[in-house]
Amino acid sequence: MFISLSYQEGTRVNSSKWIWRSVGSVSIAATLLLLYGFITAVQSITAPEPMVSNQPVHSGSSQTQTAPSATNQTGEFRVAAIGDSLAKGTGDDSGSGFVRRSVSLLNNQEGHKAQLINNLGINGLTTQGLLTKLDEPGVSYVLKKANVIIVSIGGNDLFQGAQAAQTGKEPPTLSGLRKAVPDAAKRLQKVLTKVGKINPNAKIIYVGLYNPFSDLQEMKIPGNLVVTEWNLAAMAITNQNSNMTLVPTFDLFQQNLPVYLSSDHFHPNGQGYQAIAERIAQGFAVANTKDADKVDNEQQSTSSQPAEVKKGGNKQ
Repeated sequence: MFISLSYQEGTRVNSSKWIWRSVGSVSIAATLLLLYGFITAVQSITAPEPMVSNQPVHSGSSQTQTAPSATNQTGEFRVAAIGDSLAKGTGDDSGSGFVRRSVSLLNNQEGHKAQLINNLGINGLTTQGLLTKLDEPGVSYVLKKANVIIVSIGGNDLFQGAQAAQTGKEPPTLSGLRKAVPDAAKRLQKVLTKVGKINPNAKIIYVGLYNPFSDLQEMKIPGNLVVTEWNLAAMAITNQNSNMTLVPTFDLFQQNLPVYLSSDHFHPNGQGYQAIAERIAQGFAVANTKDADKVDNEQQSTSSQPAEVKKGGNKQ
C-alpha cells in the first residue's frame, strides 16, 4: 500500500518536472527566436533601400514616384499607434505608455528624430473591433501620415475570462484558452494586412504578448503555452511582409511580473511600459550601429585607394 502511494507520488513529481522543463525550454527558444527576428527585421526600418538612398533626384516627378522609406536621410520617424489598452498606455500613471516613451527614446538617439502623430489605442479593443476601426476615414487619415505604425492587439482575445482566476472563480483551461487562438490569429493577419494596404510605405511594428497571470499557479503553464503559440503565429504573419516586424515582450515580464504590472494585474505600469519602449528603441539602435559600422568600413576602404595611387605616382 505504501509502496504504491510512493510510486504514484514519484510519478507525479517526475511528470511535473518534465512539464516545467518543457515549458521553460519552449519559452526560452521562442523568445530567442523572436528577439533574433526583431533585431534582423528592424534593420529594414532604419536603413533605406540602397537604390533609393543612392538615386539622384532629377525632377519633382521622380520624388512622387519614389516610395518614402520609414526614415528619410535625417532619420525622422512619424509614429502612429493603434490597438487596445496597451497601445493607449492604460496602467501607466504618467499616461505615456510605451508609445510616447518609445518616441522619447528615439529622440534621444543620435541621428534620430521622432514625433508622435496620434495614438488611437482603445481600452478593451479586440482583433474584430480593430478590423472595424480600420474602416473609419479618420483612422486611415492618421495611418497614412505615419511612416512607423505600432500595433498592439490580441490580449483581450486570448484572456477573455482569465481575470476571473484572480477572484477565486474557476480559471480557464489550456484547451479553453487555445480555442481562441486560431480565429484570433486569422483576424490579426487581416488587421496587419489591412494596415499595410492603408499605408504600404510604412513600417509596421507589432508588439507581442506576455502572460499577465504567470504568477497564478493555475494560469502559469496554460498561459505561457498559449502566449508562446500566439507570438509564434504572429511572427509567422509579420515574416510574410518585409515592412513588418514583431517586438517580443514575453521574456520581459516573465521574471519581473510583480515589478512591471499595474495594480489591475493585467496592464503594465510605468516600469513595464518603459521596458517595452526600451526594447523597441534598442532594435533601432542596434540597426543604426550596424549601419554606422558599414559606412565606416566603406569610408576606410575608399580612403585607402587614393593613397596607393599617390604612392605609385611619387615613384615616377
